[in-house]
Amino acid sequence: MEARAKKRPTAFRLDESLLDKLKAEAKKANRSLNNYVEYILMDSVYNEPNETTLEAIEEARSGKFAGTIDTKNFDTFMKSINDIE
Repeated sequence: MEARAKKRPTAFRLDESLLDKLKAEAKKANRSLNNYVEYILMDSVYNEPNETTLEAIEEARSGKFAGTIDTKNFDTFMKSINDIE
């Protein structure tokens, strides 16, 4: 049986409109408000991109043109990807 993480009750003061938005998003995701906020915080704190993703982000931010992807069919798609590399 897995050990459960220790959880401590915590209180935060949030802007009313932010709280309303969080409640609405939690409902859409079929989660409790507490679970939804914890999910967002965990994702924010622990989800770090790997080196390849960081390089891709930097390339996208630089504005360099990487090439054109041809999506007419699978063969042209694969050729256009290989041409970019």
